[in-house]
Amino acid sequence: MADFEFPADFRIQQIATNGTSIHVRSGGAGPAVLLLHGYGETGDMWAPMAADLARDHTVVVPDLRGMGLSAKPAGGYDKKTQGVDMAGVLDALSIDKVDLVTHDIGIMVGYAFAAQYPSRVTRYVLIDAPLPGIGPWEEILKNPLLWHFRFGGPDMERLVAGRERIYLDRFWNEFSATPSRFSETAREHYAKLYALPGAMHSGFMQFAAFEQDAIDNKAFMAKGKLSMPVLAIGGEKSFGAGVAAIMRFAASNVSEGVIPDSGHWIMEENPRATIAIVRAFLEA
Repeated sequence: MADFEFPADFRIQQIATNGTSIHVRSGGAGPAVLLLHGYGETGDMWAPMAADLARDHTVVVPDLRGMGLSAKPAGGYDKKTQGVDMAGVLDALSIDKVDLVTHDIGIMVGYAFAAQYPSRVTRYVLIDAPLPGIGPWEEILKNPLLWHFRFGGPDMERLVAGRERIYLDRFWNEFSATPSRFSETAREHYAKLYALPGAMHSGFMQFAAFEQDAIDNKAFMAKGKLSMPVLAIGGEKSFGAGVAAIMRFAASNVSEGVIPDSGHWIMEENPRATIAIVRAFLEA
């Protein structure tokens, strides 16, 4: 299968919900699984996993608000609002319950969805990112590698306009164990998507919302921990077991996993191991 090529029978549609329009690919049959991507990528990152899971699952792969081919509204980039986006997507597809598989920013949207609609989440996989306001969040913010969490604004948008590839290469290189595994084809593909009108602004807004996300997440936690089975995974050369350590603050049934020989970009660096560990958890 070529990079980013979903199975031929997958449906592609724009779903209007919650004041925006979400680009969604869906296909397969069986229990539903919702795959949520992060920054520097789009739902396209999941193409190999979607093809594998579609053998026995209904697979739903959106681009998050403001990213990829989804609409780029002025606001709504707090993850609580984006959790409602996901509920609307599932409602439009007549899907009640899902397994969640999430990476990077997708983890945060997934948590907001699970906290607001716990009865709709059967299992929840988080891969290689922290959660705003939960566990050691304030310490994580001090890591110089995460400078981009507080980078944004109109001047920054002017700086990166026409230079999206330069900006994104830094993430793909710095957060990889083996940067060459993030292929030139993938870099060109995502750089074009992030060069679309409004895309870089929307990306910056995802990070600018972290302060509100932290407030919302603390309010979610105050109502109790998530009770569904959770698998918290980190790349061996990235967050590693740290994702599980963070998630134990927010969920009561947490298993941990590590993707070997991988940094942050798990589907580029070690897709086979990533698909295997996710499938095993969903089948447990």
